[in-house]
Amino acid sequence: MHALTIDALSKNFAAASGHRIQALDCVSLSIGKGELVAVLGASGCGKSTLLRMVAGFETADAGTIRLGDRLLSGPDTHVPPETRKVGIVFQSYALWPHMDVAGNVGYALAVAGHDKATQRARVAAALESVDLAGFETRKPAELSGGQRQRVALARCLAMDPALVLLDEPLANLDIHLRASMLESFAAFHAKTQATMLYVTHDQAEAMALADRIAVLEAGRLLQFADPRTLYREPDNEAVARFVGRGMVLDARVVACDGGAAQVEIFGAAATVRAAPARAPGACKLVLRAENLAPAADGFAVRVAHAAYIGGAWEIAAVPLAEPGTTLRAVLGDGPRPQSGDTLRLAPRDGWVLPN
Repeated sequence: MHALTIDALSKNFAAASGHRIQALDCVSLSIGKGELVAVLGASGCGKSTLLRMVAGFETADAGTIRLGDRLLSGPDTHVPPETRKVGIVFQSYALWPHMDVAGNVGYALAVAGHDKATQRARVAAALESVDLAGFETRKPAELSGGQRQRVALARCLAMDPALVLLDEPLANLDIHLRASMLESFAAFHAKTQATMLYVTHDQAEAMALADRIAVLEAGRLLQFADPRTLYREPDNEAVARFVGRGMVLDARVVACDGGAAQVEIFGAAATVRAAPARAPGACKLVLRAENLAPAADGFAVRVAHAAYIGGAWEIAAVPLAEPGTTLRAVLGDGPRPQSGDTLRLAPRDGWVLPN
């Protein structure tokens, strides 16, 4: 049985103009026990609405939400947030500034009526799980941003939730602390094996942490897969462009043998990956900057710009066969490529989008 099952969930809101805005459009997800699933998308894609509906803060227009075999949301059913056994970690931490760490972590336990001994034991265990044992008497103002976020996580875990929801938990941290907290979240998940739904607009976070990623756009689920599959084998053009800044180019499949496709692009031949049954004909080819390399038998491009990215040059280049297109390619750590230089590039990998 799945820990969380979302089936055909839909939600719309009234706009100021009087029209209805479709925030979620028939979204379905099944999350296994102990799995960390990221919901990824740009602002306004519906990811926060999805989290709020799982938490119980919003009601569904259609569809169902189940936690294990328990129906949380469905026709004529809406279980209130406080009885869902779902924990939430907000990006703003939401800590009481006048309480110490132990008081913040144990607050919900006290409200729920647990005795003092149970509160102390659960608070200690939760702080141990986020590596904050010994911080019980500190106030939030005495903690770093990362430590405050871990206190918020400990507070959530102290209630022993069946599901942990994380609403862009690293959004308020600087880039260096964010990298450190990514490691902390990954270690925490490995230690506790908690079931988590992690909402973010940052694909680097999602790729680094998640077992699987659900990509949303305009309220629709575009693809639900593990990070490597999303990156290497996107289902559609929207996912290809969003995840890893993929370039989607017109090409032609000449022949396909198993998963290897012979394609023609900008007048040059290349071998890329494709679904085994891909038929010859016009196609959309997904390339990433690291897929293009200098090659004598490649297609000709003119360098438009070069930027040093540490150990390599990333160039913007225009194919001579199609001046209206701009490509990105990562070259070696040699002399700076000059604007106006002509060179030849060939794909060393790529993915033909399914029809």
